Amino acid sequence: MENYAELMFHEAVADLQKADGSFEKYQVGYRHRTQESLSSDDIGFIQSLNSFYMATVTPDGWPYVQHRGGARGFLKVVDTQRLVCGDYRGNRQFISMGNLQASSRVSLFCMDYMKKARLKIQGEAKLQKASEVAPDVLSLLGKDGPAVERVLTVEVVAIDWNCPKYIPDLFPADVVKQVVAREMQALRQENAALKAALGERDQAG
Repeated sequence: MENYAELMFHEAVADLQKADGSFEKYQVGYRHRTQESLSSDDIGFIQSLNSFYMATVTPDGWPYVQHRGGARGFLKVVDTQRLVCGDYRGNRQFISMGNLQASSRVSLFCMDYMKKARLKIQGEAKLQKASEVAPDVLSLLGKDGPAVERVLTVEVVAIDWNCPKYIPDLFPADVVKQVVAREMQALRQENAALKAALGERDQAG
């Protein structure tokens, strides 16, 4: 894997950072961020996601961002430098797929709003028919849910954990339901105990 700053901070970016006074800070901050592969923390975060955003570019240079979602853990880590997820029947526009035929470069934005965490991934991607993918990789995607038409594979080139500032407080529905269910159960138990205590008092009176 490459150093994110060396990959993304091109000359124009560096000039703007110098004019702003942030150049040296980033040079020091990113100097030791080069890593050979995804860490266990990176992998744990990626495999906890239920959505991510993927940017591709048209042959004319127009950026296009696609949202991809699924059950929590739908984005799989095959190894410490490769990610896969299923591609299912959608609106049939094929914009991302067409863009990848012109350029394999992608940028993934992985968000956890509840934890205010954001991981940026630069990579090389390809979409293959499910029948063209190795069985051991295809098996990672499972058999539950809709049929996998294609498989998106991303070879990770560089990553960057980004500043959590301005990430809004959003809580996933499944987490909210779990918390509400737990609190409701506690309230039911407390209510039952109070009713029992009142019943015993009435009998004693």
